[in-house]
Parts: sequence; C-alpha cells; structure tokens
Amino acid sequence: MDRLVKRKDFLAAAAALRANSGPMLLQARERGDDGGLRIGLTVSKKQGNAVERNRIRRRLRAAVRDALPRAGRPGFDYVIVARRAVISTRFADLIRDLERGIARLHAGGRHKREAVPSGPPRADGDAAHDK
Repeated sequence: MDRLVKRKDFLAAAAALRANSGPMLLQARERGDDGGLRIGLTVSKKQGNAVERNRIRRRLRAAVRDALPRAGRPGFDYVIVARRAVISTRFADLIRDLERGIARLHAGGRHKREAVPSGPPRADGDAAHDK
C-alpha cells in the first residue's frame, strides 16, 4: 500500500467521490490504472496540538492496514480527512466505520457538487444559470 504525497493527488481525490463515515470523511478517486491502492491522511490543526494529531494519524494508519486490504480496490486513491473524534472512538468501531465508508464510496458515493453561480436576480426575473 503506497502513500499519497503530492498535493495534486489529494486535490484529485477531493474532487471525486466522498462519503462521511463516523469520525472521518473518506474521499476516493479511480486512477484508471492497475496499480495498487494508495492512501493519504489529512489531519488539520483544528483537530488538536501536534501530539493529538500524531495520535490520530497513528490510529488511522493502523486501522487502514487492517481494513483496506479487505475493503479497498486496486487502482484507487483514498484520502481520509480525520476529525478529532478519531482519538476517542474504539478501535474496532474505527475499523468498522472505515470499511463501511469505503463500501459506501464504491456503492455510489456522492460526487462533489458542481458550483452553481449565484448572484442577485436579473432584471428580467430569470436567474443567470437558468439559461
């Protein structure tokens, strides 16, 4: 299992499939090749100090090693955006949430919504994006 390290790979996964799963948000993208699956973790500073963020990463890496070989698919990039609740979630529940989220992604996870231009109504009463 390889790691995602380039920003463009994280951005590509963020623009593809998404699914909330307990204390994390899962994002996935099919690369279109036969390579192995790759994983990326994101833990922002909002989730705690450095010690807490590292604890979150360690727990997620351990859960990924357990769950991803069963639930993941080759040729996919997975990004896990962690929330603070990862620290207090039981490890068995963390693995279950990860497997359930990956299954939800592959069963038709939500695509990122397209941005609809919004603005003040036009003088003729039609919205700008209706035409």
